[in-house]
Amino acid sequence: MFSVHQMLARLLFAAAMGALIGLERDLKHRPAGIRTSMFVCLATAMFTMMSAQLAHMWGDTGPTRIASNIVQGIGFLGAGAILKDSAGLVGLTTAATIFVEAAIGMAAGGGYYGVAAGATAIVLFGLVVIGWAIQHLHIKSRERIFRFTTTHAESVAGEIQKLLTSLGIVPVQFRVSMAGSNSIVEFQAEVSQHQELCIVSQLNRQGVVTEIAPSNGHRE
Repeated sequence: MFSVHQMLARLLFAAAMGALIGLERDLKHRPAGIRTSMFVCLATAMFTMMSAQLAHMWGDTGPTRIASNIVQGIGFLGAGAILKDSAGLVGLTTAATIFVEAAIGMAAGGGYYGVAAGATAIVLFGLVVIGWAIQHLHIKSRERIFRFTTTHAESVAGEIQKLLTSLGIVPVQFRVSMAGSNSIVEFQAEVSQHQELCIVSQLNRQGVVTEIAPSNGHRE
């Protein structure tokens, strides 16, 4: 079966692929950084090799039994990434990244270096290039909470409703409340970055204090 040198080469290759993906996660301050990603790929590569190695040693007819359980077990780690930051839909991209890291580790453990390297390149393309495009081309909408504090809430509330209609934004939880001598107009909406900038530029002026906060701390 595998020599020690072959096994070490595959483990090092798997760890390197995981570290490359983890570096991107660390740079974006996301869960599952360099060490976690490296260990996921390393562990799955080792499980894959040991599954075949032990099956050959003991004459087992099911050498993929251990490897098949990796897919189930890795789900717990992915779930942990989702639950790390909040109770909302947080960390889904990181969870999916962990899942594909396990597949990359299995490919490296099976000796498919080209497949593992190619999959790593595709993952990095998705995280870096597509991530950049989504952010800078305003493709993806995100939930935002808008709060405007003013002394003339009625005129501002009417202006906000007209602006949202013109931008095609459907607000939720639109409300007007009092805070001492000031009035607060607040609403939540799913907006693109362009729409968010339009709202701010239109309403952020003297006499109106604008506050924007993410809804449910959404992060990828």
